[in-house]
Amino acid sequence: MLDPQRSSNPLGGDAARVAEHYDNYVQAEAERLEKFCPVEYAVTQRYLAGFVPDRSTVGEIGVGVGHYSESLARRGCRLHLVDVSGSLLRAAEKRLRAAGLASSIAGLHHASATTLPFSDLSLDALLVLGPLYHLRELEERRQAVNEAARVLKPHGIVLAAGINRLTFLRDMFRSPDPFSAKFFGSELAGAGMSFGRELASRGKFGAGQEPGPGEFVAQFLATGNLDPKHAPPIGYAHLTTVAEFRELMTAHFVELALAGVESFTGPWQDVFHSKTAEEKAGWLDIIEATGTTPEGVAYSDHFLFVGRSVEMGESAVGSRH
Repeated sequence: MLDPQRSSNPLGGDAARVAEHYDNYVQAEAERLEKFCPVEYAVTQRYLAGFVPDRSTVGEIGVGVGHYSESLARRGCRLHLVDVSGSLLRAAEKRLRAAGLASSIAGLHHASATTLPFSDLSLDALLVLGPLYHLRELEERRQAVNEAARVLKPHGIVLAAGINRLTFLRDMFRSPDPFSAKFFGSELAGAGMSFGRELASRGKFGAGQEPGPGEFVAQFLATGNLDPKHAPPIGYAHLTTVAEFRELMTAHFVELALAGVESFTGPWQDVFHSKTAEEKAGWLDIIEATGTTPEGVAYSDHFLFVGRSVEMGESAVGSRH
């Protein structure tokens, strides 16, 4: 197996905490997309096929266990795999090696999205399908987007994901979804009880009083920031809004698409497994079409931004297509 190259900048702060979280839940990552979120997986695959050309040189930042790496490798892409979790990097390499695709790996990098180990203008495409919702500070998110713009060639393609802020509130309101119940059941029970107490105490902590638990609700609504106590399945995270996410990405990229990945299927993705192949194809057409409408974006768990790198002298502002 390849030895991941470690960044010269040691992981610290949230990056180190996120790495620890995923090091402990590799099996959960291995099962999440294919078993519990098949619509997210299939629609994202469609966008990759539509925007990342065959035989591209691709940086995959937040590689997970290599689900998307495998499909890109099968199209002849050369892959630079990056993650803060060494365990996930090893799992992704193992997946590609088992599929006979190890030669597609150009490098394994144990690094953060805020400091990419690539030269300027060196990649054809960049996937940032996880890091932006694990960077709780705005300056860090901006730094990650700056880095993405730096390493992409002219006309390079970026695909970046954000998580809809309302999904946390939805999941606190309902019973745990099957994925969360399987891997985080006991932790979620405690999180739900804690959140209930915070709702009851909200607004009862005035000026001059000690900070109380009810302050979390107001903080989350204002910032979208989460922690393992309140959101065990995702840990340290930032959930975004459409306007915030678009503003972040279009600072450096021409917008080619902004889609809600799951559209109307979010809480019921497991039903997708029961459909025939013909039904799946038909439903994916509808999900993809509705996912670019305001209603479809708002309904979705994940926002997907597809952008093109800005050329010299070109402004990304006002570039929506």
